[in-house]
Amino acid sequence: MKPPQKDEPDLRTRLVDVGVELLAEQGVEALTLREIARRAGVSHGAPRRHFPTHLELLSAIAHRGFTELAGRVTSALGDDDAPPRAKLSQLGYVYLEFALEQPGMYELMFRHDLLESGHLRLRDTSLPLFGVLVELVARVRPGADARAVAGALWANLHGLAQLWRWGSLQLATGSDDFAPLLGTALDAHLGPEAGR
Repeated sequence: MKPPQKDEPDLRTRLVDVGVELLAEQGVEALTLREIARRAGVSHGAPRRHFPTHLELLSAIAHRGFTELAGRVTSALGDDDAPPRAKLSQLGYVYLEFALEQPGMYELMFRHDLLESGHLRLRDTSLPLFGVLVELVARVRPGADARAVAGALWANLHGLAQLWRWGSLQLATGSDDFAPLLGTALDAHLGPEAGR
């Protein structure tokens, strides 16, 4: 094992960095403590000093993904005066782009069977994203159960992302653009956009 250089990140950060890289290269199944430690250049027991369980390391890696997705959503929605429906469309587009660009991270982020979301404050990162969706839905459909509508829309976005990744939707629809499908999903959950 080599000691970290002054400009090297601490071991905790390095283990998460290595996990993120491994996830991008090989997917969720490759995220073993032994492989992450090997790639980080430490003994297979070294990660346990920072992450007592494998689940805690996976949660820290997923936290990185939620932080990135939250940043993308915040940047895309901005502080402009766009109508809530347009913001929902933008949020959906950013969400789908993230899922398609980083399929391994996306899968890990929503595999609550693999994560300890309460222990490492993962919910503090993930639930506010859902809260943005709920708030926008409430503005588009006042009087509706915004959490239920947002949950159904969120599930629809997950289905779009998964089926698009597998190539199923392109085959079924003959399209190579998911934007019309996103528009249709929004119409299904929110009603047709005003003026159309």
